[in-house]
Amino acid sequence: MPDQYQWPESHSEQTDVLPAIKPPPPKPGEVTAVVPNPPQGAYQGTSAYDEPTVKWGSPEGEPEKPAAKRKGLRTAGFAAGAVVGVLGVLYLVDILTSQGNVPRGVTVAGVEVGGLSRAAAETKLRQEIEPRLGQPVQLRAGEFTMAIEPAKAGLTPDWTKTLDNAGAQPINPITRLTSFFSKREVGFETQTDRAALTAAMEQVRAKVDQQPVEGTIKFDGATPSVVEPKEGRKLDTNAAADLVVKVWVNGQVIDLPVATAPAKVKPDAVQQALAKAKAAVSAPVVIKGEGKDATLSPVAIGAAMQFEPGPDGTLNAKFDQAKVVEAAGPQLKSTEKEGKDAAVVFEGGKPTVKPSEDGMTVKWDTTLAPLVDVSQKPSGRELKAEYEKKPAKVTTEQANQLGIKEVIGEFSTGGFAPESGVNIRVVAQKVNGAIVKPGDTFSLNGFTGPRGTPQGYVEAGVIENGAPAREVGGGISQFATTLYNASYFAGLKDAGHKEHSYYISRYPAAREATVFQNPNGSSVIDLKFTNDAPTGIAIQTIWSPGSITVKIWGTKRYIVESQPGGRTNPTDPQEKPGPAQNCHASNGAPGFTTSDTRVIKDLNGNVIRRDTRNVKYNPQPKITCPPPA
Repeated sequence: MPDQYQWPESHSEQTDVLPAIKPPPPKPGEVTAVVPNPPQGAYQGTSAYDEPTVKWGSPEGEPEKPAAKRKGLRTAGFAAGAVVGVLGVLYLVDILTSQGNVPRGVTVAGVEVGGLSRAAAETKLRQEIEPRLGQPVQLRAGEFTMAIEPAKAGLTPDWTKTLDNAGAQPINPITRLTSFFSKREVGFETQTDRAALTAAMEQVRAKVDQQPVEGTIKFDGATPSVVEPKEGRKLDTNAAADLVVKVWVNGQVIDLPVATAPAKVKPDAVQQALAKAKAAVSAPVVIKGEGKDATLSPVAIGAAMQFEPGPDGTLNAKFDQAKVVEAAGPQLKSTEKEGKDAAVVFEGGKPTVKPSEDGMTVKWDTTLAPLVDVSQKPSGRELKAEYEKKPAKVTTEQANQLGIKEVIGEFSTGGFAPESGVNIRVVAQKVNGAIVKPGDTFSLNGFTGPRGTPQGYVEAGVIENGAPAREVGGGISQFATTLYNASYFAGLKDAGHKEHSYYISRYPAAREATVFQNPNGSSVIDLKFTNDAPTGIAIQTIWSPGSITVKIWGTKRYIVESQPGGRTNPTDPQEKPGPAQNCHASNGAPGFTTSDTRVIKDLNGNVIRRDTRNVKYNPQPKITCPPPA
């Protein structure tokens, strides 16, 4: 201690004797303690630290002394510590005994697996979930429903990853405590073949997606009615696939994410269109032609009237011109004039040009332009037909400039039966004078059109499946072969032809052609060639009862030679029974392979190119007929 401070030698020198003071009565709620036999001169009153008032004297009862209180607190502390120690032991035991198990409270797709070992948890999941995984997954998009097969959609359960989602045992004691009273759902994991799932969703989308149906007007004869609008829908395939992966295991119907597309036409626009439709069919419309009129009946108006969405939700009326022409065209046909192309005629063995004639036809687009407005009138419902000239496809001037002045290719065949001769004469008359302009392709089937009885063709002999038969138009292949050879020696470009399946001796091998049409006139086997010359060509046909000749006229530019190849790979005919009726026996003919090379030279004899064509002919079967009954 510092030397300047002097402690007293005795405490007695510092003691003052105070007079006895009677303590005041305790305040309400004040805790007092009564100490019997207080020491003489002791202070009685309230301590400076707000400790309970100590009252000295003889008490009515014995209050707790400060030492006893401290002892009670120590006892309570020991008890609390013991409880904490027990809880700690229980916590450690719980930690140790649950290691490796699925945390308490965990559920997967509604199945409780918390507290189980992973093996037991997987077994339970398989038992309760796996049966539903083989069932089709039900999907719904608005009112549309369908199902997909999980395996085909690439959906496979992943049990290991599913249990991994549950996590490890929690260390937090509060979390462990609350797990006794709560549940925690964890996601189900799926092994996904994304390509297969996307393909499945595209199949769903093809059925779900639909464009909005706009409100419009339809006609039943001359009676119009409203078509109510219907909103469209579009499937979000990516979001749908993600949703299926997430919830397919639940076994419930999955509502797919579908965006809707509202109709654009406003309801009041539909009602306005209905009023226009009723006005349009209220009376006929007359088209005034030159010398004759056409009448559009209310039924014809209703069949041709259409409505299409316009801007800002409107619905605009229009007419299908083709349907109007279908109804009115035949009525005005006599007011039109058919044009004629320039043609090449052969007089005195030389070609001359027969002049073309322009046609006159109704100009339907301008004639029908006011039809919508006229159809709304209560009276004066008339249109004036407008006409226009229709130039010939081949004009006189064009024909004179085609350079058709000399024979550039020619060929003849003969030896046909009378019925075949009739058909050859009819087709020859049709083709005679045909003009093929530079760059154009001639098609025999296309030029003649159908070749049936109405066109003058008769039934004649053909070879069908190697056996003689008869059909309308038989013999046309002989004309096709003759025309093909004429174009061959004219040096024209082959644009497609087909040889007979069986060799016919009157034709040059590998240098012949056949044609065929369906009964409706559609082409099956055709003969085509392209005029690749800078000048035009004309086809001349010369028929006699015993032969057919085709000449190609134009401007000569080539010398053409044919070099036939040898015959190889012979195949013997097989015997084949003929039909029970109308059987025609034949000895058949062997098949073989051969070729033909077209050598094209310029007019000076220099070779320009060689074109070789290889052809395989089938053996013609030997037909045997049954003995007469």
